[in-house]
Amino acid sequence: MSGAPEVNTARIGRQKAVSRQAGAPDASPGAKQSLGARIAARAGGGVMRVFLILVALFWLMPTIGLLLSSLRGPQDIAATGWWKVFTAPSEMTFDNYQRLLDNSTITGSLVSTIMITVPSTVLVVVIGSLAGYAFAWMEFPGRDWWFLLVVGLLVVPVQVALIPVSELFGTIGIFETTLGVVLFHTAFGLPFAIFLLRNFFAEIPRELLEAARLDGAGEIRLFVRVVMPLGGPAIASLGIFQFLWVWNDMLVALIFADSESPPITVALQQQVRQFGNNIDVLAPGAFVSMVIPLVVFFAFQRQFVTGVMAGSVK
Repeated sequence: MSGAPEVNTARIGRQKAVSRQAGAPDASPGAKQSLGARIAARAGGGVMRVFLILVALFWLMPTIGLLLSSLRGPQDIAATGWWKVFTAPSEMTFDNYQRLLDNSTITGSLVSTIMITVPSTVLVVVIGSLAGYAFAWMEFPGRDWWFLLVVGLLVVPVQVALIPVSELFGTIGIFETTLGVVLFHTAFGLPFAIFLLRNFFAEIPRELLEAARLDGAGEIRLFVRVVMPLGGPAIASLGIFQFLWVWNDMLVALIFADSESPPITVALQQQVRQFGNNIDVLAPGAFVSMVIPLVVFFAFQRQFVTGVMAGSVK
């Protein structure tokens, strides 16, 4: 029996040696952890959660401030900051939103923005999906050169095309029309859409497409029944990008949109220029203009994250 402790000690020693050779960390109480290991251990704790909550609140602070300002009267806004609401909640009122609904310029601009944003997003998603599938899986003359041309268009700034496109739209009679703004946003959104979707569709296993073709599926049916469902996250990400870009755009809308029914960004800018004290309309109008893209983003947040991370892990 006296040899049992020696045998156990030798066995434990051999196990530790094998663990060190395999690269396993030393789990003994006296082992000193590296700085990276200590940071990683604390990252999953309560300190990191509190930090992330504070960052989120800091990021949402302008939106919260704008919301509270939109619920205060013009005199209260001019006298004190929006944080006064926490000590005087009786100042909050919905009269500003009633004035917003009575302002035909702002309400009409919201309709114009929707009429511009929705078609621009749908056209970019549909055309970009078809072109991305063609560049990824269809053979045609000059395919690689055409794709390189599309990639090259990504670096063309919008400002370069403002004057020539304005002359072109004026010649064909669509300058200062909703159609002109939609076509401009669609043209400049397609290069990124084709580039993104082509790379995503190219990751689809070839065997899956070949199996569908053996079952008698044509290119259209293959695209609709196989490629589109698999490319849902990337298509959703593209739709969010395009929607946010068109909704928040002011430069293109200021030049190409109809001055009688401008989008919300131009309408708010005109309110500032014409009515310097019209804060009771500007605050709720700006909040509505900001909150709609936020609602769209959070509604499709899961698809957006999935699409952005697609292809990053093999």
